[in-house]
Amino acid sequence: MHEVRAVVVKAKNAPAVVETILVPDPGPGEALVEVITCGVCQTDQHYQAGGVGEDFPYLLGHEASGVVAAVGEGVTEVAVGDKVILNWRAVCGQCRACQKGQPWYCFDTHNATQRMTLTDGTPLSPALGIGAFAEKTLVAAGQCTRIEGELQDHQYAAVGLLGCGVMAGIGAVLNTAAVRRGESVAVIGCGGVGTAAIAGAALAGATTVIAVDLDDEKLATARKFGATHTVNSRQADPVAAIRELTHGFGADVVVDAVGIAATFRQAFEARDLAGRMVLVGVPAPGTTWEIPLDEVFGRGGAIKSAWYGDTLPSRDFPMLVDQYRLGRLDLDGFVSERIGIEDVEPAFEKMKAGKVLRSVVEINPVETTPVGTGR
Repeated sequence: MHEVRAVVVKAKNAPAVVETILVPDPGPGEALVEVITCGVCQTDQHYQAGGVGEDFPYLLGHEASGVVAAVGEGVTEVAVGDKVILNWRAVCGQCRACQKGQPWYCFDTHNATQRMTLTDGTPLSPALGIGAFAEKTLVAAGQCTRIEGELQDHQYAAVGLLGCGVMAGIGAVLNTAAVRRGESVAVIGCGGVGTAAIAGAALAGATTVIAVDLDDEKLATARKFGATHTVNSRQADPVAAIRELTHGFGADVVVDAVGIAATFRQAFEARDLAGRMVLVGVPAPGTTWEIPLDEVFGRGGAIKSAWYGDTLPSRDFPMLVDQYRLGRLDLDGFVSERIGIEDVEPAFEKMKAGKVLRSVVEINPVETTPVGTGR
């Protein structure tokens, strides 16, 4: 059993506080990971607000890089000493989706069987089955994707962000929309996920990449990640602007990274005939939109939602880490600030105010992580 510091929220809307928790040694199929860095994601705040469930207390954090400190019986995916990115889609290989050859939709993803607890024995619910605002965490071995090759110490903060929001945005473009070279892409909403979608569009070879937001600072950031045009929707009708920038036709792909009825409608209307729209922004419970079926039929194309960007970590993480190494994907640009484990609650406020793409908690410096057999 390991006593470590971790960020816990004990009740709905209670502050995120640092507590001592107990982490078991790994059992069969499990891995103990010493966390290097972990990004502060809006999903963690959803847990704090009770928007994901009421299974308090929650152990927050999930966008993480780490090093494997120990493995349980039967683990072959990773070895002690491996540097890894943690993910919440450890596919089972047996469910209907996996059997159909679509493991990125796995309906029965794996988590650790044993529970981490407070020191009084109260079981913790780890965010997305990870709980990485902690010096060490226990996960299913399949939640670890090995980082091949070496990275510089500061780069682990960047690649860890592939664990959730950045991957959701990039995956919405590369996987869900399957953007092709030369296509036009518009992204409505330029927070962390929307900005990642813009980076994904540039990586895919889109020649027209249109960023839409209410905030000029976010639009300026979008240009740094590959937007060729920007539209401030306070000042211009985004549908008309997108059409004007695409020769009057509309974009081949429009991504709604906000997830409200108004932006969904804008994305639907800003598509070209037979264009694709992708919803990656998470709607609030009960959000509705009255669908004009004649327009759905008349426009053709596809309306899709992106579940974590239809991501398969074993396939996508290594490819994107390689693109990062080659200088084609600016993951460093998503790291707005580096903070300590005590600073998660203030980071939530900065995130709500739109002041950061990602705050990243630095927990264990790379040079002090345990060294094992590695690969």
